[in-house]
Amino acid sequence: MIRHCVFVKFRPDITSEERQSIFRQLADLRETVDGIVAVHFGANVSPEGLAKGFAHGFIMDFASAEARDAYLVHPDHKAAGGRLVAALEGGRDGLMVFDMEI
Repeated sequence: MIRHCVFVKFRPDITSEERQSIFRQLADLRETVDGIVAVHFGANVSPEGLAKGFAHGFIMDFASAEARDAYLVHPDHKAAGGRLVAALEGGRDGLMVFDMEI
């Protein structure tokens, strides 16, 4: 199983409603992309102060590396990812992705 962790810095003008809409669009990928096992979204609640401005994030669990790889090139992911990146500080600079095998 692959855990796909994505941490983001939204632009200040992005409303809570827009963030939730973006996250819903990403969660809806479970309907069109095979192999997504679970999706979780949330705000950083760590008291450590080490988030470096990454205030929100999400985790997607994939059944396999092959499922994750299929997701990465899927047109629905490209559309949702493009919308997410457009809402971030500095575009792709406002994004950190970390995948791990679990």
